[in-house]
Order: sequence, then structure tokens, then C-alpha cells
Amino acid sequence: MRDVAVVTDSTASLPASLVEAAGIVVVPLDVVVDGVAHREGVDISPAQIVEALRSGATVRTAHPGPEAFARAYARVAARGAREIVSVHLSGELSGTVTSAQLAAQTSGVPVHVVDSRTVGMALGFAAVAAARVAGGDGATAHDGAAVARAAERGAATTAVRFAVETLDYLRAGGRLGPLAATLGTVLGLRPVLAVRDGRIDVVEKVRTSARSRERVIELTLADVARRDRFELTVHHLGDPGPATAVAERLTAACGHGLHAVHVAEISAVVGAHVGPGLLAVVVAGA
Repeated sequence: MRDVAVVTDSTASLPASLVEAAGIVVVPLDVVVDGVAHREGVDISPAQIVEALRSGATVRTAHPGPEAFARAYARVAARGAREIVSVHLSGELSGTVTSAQLAAQTSGVPVHVVDSRTVGMALGFAAVAAARVAGGDGATAHDGAAVARAAERGAATTAVRFAVETLDYLRAGGRLGPLAATLGTVLGLRPVLAVRDGRIDVVEKVRTSARSRERVIELTLADVARRDRFELTVHHLGDPGPATAVAERLTAACGHGLHAVHVAEISAVVGAHVGPGLLAVVVAGA
């Protein structure tokens, strides 16, 4: 165990290979299907969420209580961590970061809680950035505050843009403001969405689902043209084929600044709010 352990939550949607390679501890959120609670990544999968949503089941999500974080912090401290950096999804979208802050108050070792102000692999990239510093050489590897700053910098350099087949799930979960929630029903428009200032925001309004997905790609390419070195993640829910095709298209178009492209299914909790048919692209790097 490193001197500084990095903890995140399951909405980071990190592929298992990245979790293992970076040595990150993941605390699961809950998905409640027809009144039965499941821990995502443990006893429910994104595929099962797709099935539940399509069958008309009642699906809601719940953040972990402070006790879940307290247990995670105690485990890593018992394995030798002297400090912990706990990086989580936006406090504007969930109470997860508040639970982490409450648990930090009773931890036996110092805990630096970071509100990433984002979600999905934007959060995942922030956690990986922190883990890279914690696993490196020099004084910063042993300094929880420095590792936390790496997470904050990592989150600040990310961008998340996405398109959904329907706004119904975001509307039902209260993740859209009243004006944005009317777009798909009253105006007949399809929004291009983004995570900005910790919230889900409408970037553009277009006429069709196909155009909204195309705009996600176009806006991503315009973004990376301003960056020297970057990584991408293409998220999907329930159907990796289109996401793989988008990843291949971006790889061909991005040029030498592209470090890596990941295709990753979004977490079950996030999937419950966006629904099947999601296309999201996350950009990280300067």
C-alpha cells in the first residue's frame, strides 16, 4: 500500500484494468430496482439496468452512507496508508461527496475529499491522475495534499459531452432544470448536453438524435484541436458497437496529440439517469 491511497466511487465508470493498474479503491453506489437495493459493480450490471429500464421497472439510485466510506478508509489505513485522497462525482448531482466528508471526520488517518464537479470517466481520469502522483517518486508521492491537487487539476482539464435517446430518465431523476426538461416534449428538439460547473447543461439544441450524436463528435474534435496531449473515453450503455465506431473515428481524426482512447460502459447508476442509447465522449488533458 502506498503512503497515500486513492479512493473514488463507482460512477467513475473506470474499466477494471485501469482500477487495478492504478491501485484505486472504488466505493459502489446503489441502484434500487422495484424496491430492491443493489450495489453497482457488485450485484448489478449496466446490462441489467438496461433490461430494468426497458421493462418499465421502477429504478432509482442512492449514494453510499458515511459508513461505507468509513469502512473503505479503515481498510486502506489497515494496509498501511498514512493519508487518503477520496475523489467523487459532483456534489451538484449526488450526496456522495457529503458522505465522504462525514466519514473523513472520523477516519483514523487524514482524508482529503475532492469534489470533482464531474462524473463518468472525467471523474475516473481525475482519480487516475491522483493515483499516478501517489505512485510516483519524490515528496509529492507521500503528500496527501499534493495528490489531492493532482485530482483537482485532472478534473479541471476534463470535458464531458453527451447525447441521449430521450430526456425522460434525466427528467425523472431531477438532473435537468425545468427549461431543459421541456426540450424533448414541448419543442421537439434534441439537446447536446455537457457537464459544466458540476451540473448537466444544454450546449446546443438540434432537430434529431443523429444530429445530436454528430455534434458531440464535432465538438470533441474542436476541443482536442486546442490541446497538446489528451486522452479520450467514449461511453455507452448497453450497445458498445456505436461507441467503438466513434472511438475509431476519433482515433483517425485526432492526430499525434492523442495518448489513448477508451471505450467504457457507463456505470449502472449513471445509466439509470441517462437511459439506453447514450453516447458520451470525455476529454482529459492539457
